[in-house]
Amino acid sequence: MIHARGLARTFDTKRGREKVAVNAVGGVDIDVEEGEIVGFLGPNGAGKTTTLRMLTTLLKPTSGTATVAGFDLAKEPIKVRQSIGYVSQSGSTAGIARAGEEIVDHALLYGISASRAERRGKELFDQLELDGMWQRQPKTMSGGQRRRLDIAMGLVHDPKLVFLDEPTTGLDPQARANLWVHISGLRTKLGSTIFLTTHYLDEADALCDRILVIDHGVIVASDTPDALKRQVAGDLIELVLADETQISLAASHLASLVDGSEADVNGRVVSMRVPSAGTELPALLRALDRAGVSLAAIEVRRPTLDDVFLTMTGRSLREDA
Repeated sequence: MIHARGLARTFDTKRGREKVAVNAVGGVDIDVEEGEIVGFLGPNGAGKTTTLRMLTTLLKPTSGTATVAGFDLAKEPIKVRQSIGYVSQSGSTAGIARAGEEIVDHALLYGISASRAERRGKELFDQLELDGMWQRQPKTMSGGQRRRLDIAMGLVHDPKLVFLDEPTTGLDPQARANLWVHISGLRTKLGSTIFLTTHYLDEADALCDRILVIDHGVIVASDTPDALKRQVAGDLIELVLADETQISLAASHLASLVDGSEADVNGRVVSMRVPSAGTELPALLRALDRAGVSLAAIEVRRPTLDDVFLTMTGRSLREDA
């Protein structure tokens, strides 16, 4: 569905009197197969939005090639637009228009007849749980309903490929979880291929078959969520000591689990990543008990996508959200 090679975008800017070329995207290779849900993550300023704008024909690449939904991005931009759905972060509905009118007007832009647009729109309203909303104004809808209306507008012309830009930003947790179900349903019920940008790592983990991480204009990681998490060096064991005088002893026992490693100490908390905490923890607890080390608490954390992001980019995605 998407096959890009060396896709790049350079912007000219000025520093004082000097003209300087800034590489917003430095030549990315992207492959998205039919039926996939692919997440696209990156810190602010990493090139995520620029890449998305190029793939949706909103911005011409400086160099590189790409086919989107089977059409050449540079030579057949109109066919690309006809074949994709795009749901922007800010939404595209007018507050005072009727929801059904918005759907029909959007479909008319694609050359779809009004009768067919209304029939298709009402099917989408049923699938996206927007029953009774056809005559409602978007300004009277909840945030989750408005986002589902945006998605219906992006799907009214039956696109092969759907771009969702931060689809759940600003929604409460219940509305986000509800929208996740509908996004998954786009693939399972409608056969859509989805290219998704998000600042929520739990969203990417729950929805995406694969994740692409972009930083400084280049793709720094591409794999399944589980495979990316396995790249982080093991599970995190955190020991909270009841007695500060036993910190060094606890750190020594924890470090002994991995040759050549040292445990981190922060106050009364001693922590370290180990390849398999579930296997190592029983023996560690027995050793600490024999040594007379008293624990106030213990916690084991599996790697998260935020750990992956921190490893890949040197910062947490939550810091940029």
